[in-house]
Amino acid sequence: MLGYNNMKIILIYITHRNLREAKKVVEVLLKKKLIACANFFPIESMYWWKGTISGSEEIVSVVKTKKVNWAKIKKEVGKIHPYKIPCIVKIEAEANEAYAKWVGKEVRVR
Repeated sequence: MLGYNNMKIILIYITHRNLREAKKVVEVLLKKKLIACANFFPIESMYWWKGTISGSEEIVSVVKTKKVNWAKIKKEVGKIHPYKIPCIVKIEAEANEAYAKWVGKEVRVR
């Protein structure tokens, strides 16, 4: 097992239609102990959809977890997210030791 200094932390970037839907997804992940916490940010997005450039206001959640939970989180979000093609992006990260310890304590590995 890795020490806290070497624990692999990831951030997962997920877009949502609105804050209510974002909180619903995050609450499921928290209750299952797959993530330690999340932050929410309002964003404006532009993208290709059905052959046309589209845009919308969205909420992004950034969740923090252990790298070993990536596949489980991706699968869980895919099951409960209302978008047909949800944006679920893994970002590798390093954290200070105290924060890494906290994430390690709060997140369950299954």
